[in-house]
Amino acid sequence: MSEHTGHPILLCCDLDRTLIPNGKQPESTEARPLLNQVCRHPEVHLTLISGRDLGLVLDGIAEWSLPIPEFIVGDVGTTIYTPKSPSQGLVRENWVSWPAWTAEIAPDWSGMTHDDITDLFQDLTALSPQEREKQGMLKASYYVDRSANPDILEAEIQRRLWRLGINARLIWSYDEMADRGLLDVLPINASKFHAMEFLIQQQGYSQDRAVFAGDSGNDLHALTSHINGILVANAEPEVKSKAIETVQAAGLDNTLYLAKGHFLGMNGNYSAGVLEGLAHYLPETLGWMTAGKP
Repeated sequence: MSEHTGHPILLCCDLDRTLIPNGKQPESTEARPLLNQVCRHPEVHLTLISGRDLGLVLDGIAEWSLPIPEFIVGDVGTTIYTPKSPSQGLVRENWVSWPAWTAEIAPDWSGMTHDDITDLFQDLTALSPQEREKQGMLKASYYVDRSANPDILEAEIQRRLWRLGINARLIWSYDEMADRGLLDVLPINASKFHAMEFLIQQQGYSQDRAVFAGDSGNDLHALTSHINGILVANAEPEVKSKAIETVQAAGLDNTLYLAKGHFLGMNGNYSAGVLEGLAHYLPETLGWMTAGKP
């Protein structure tokens, strides 16, 4: 097997509780250093796809010694950034947003932005706006009262949006550390999955050499798509069940890999699960992981 195929791999990873081990489960200590080793290979083009904004993504890279990515997709898929200079990777001013992506998704909100959307829901007591740094021009984020009925709440939110001709995607998730519900209101074509598709199309990546790794409910759209997906072992049981149910219903079983652990002696959580899934889809990467080992 040739070590170099000449065809780049687009490795897209969620950040919190996928690459960053800030969940309840333990991390295999060798996993992140091994991920860094793999990402140094010239064929691996890392993309970090996160609900965080650009500054918080860069903070996470620095704090957890993650590799510098080729692309950053922030704010739950509503922004895409590339660096002007790889050597200045963690300098915020080095990262430039893609106006083409903003132009792609902005029409879904019919010219409205974050503040317009927020005004629509001021009287909904089940929703509390998240901190300002967690908002975006095309992203309205809320904490959700866990006693609220999510079906009734979603129906009311969508009714108000549709009345104004706003096509929105509602992303429901759960912060296990804080034990509270989360909601992101986005343009309907803004998602981790659509951002990844945009990168594939714009940069000419081969779809069979593109992989997405995630752990939570807001990763399901990408994980259960036609693009190769990796669900790390530390994902919540209900996320695993929903992912399996969705791909089986769509006949996409071969594009979802559930990390199991015991790969290279690691537990399958966080980066260990990413590496396990990467080797499953692209076996040549196993040689990059074991290079220099006895």
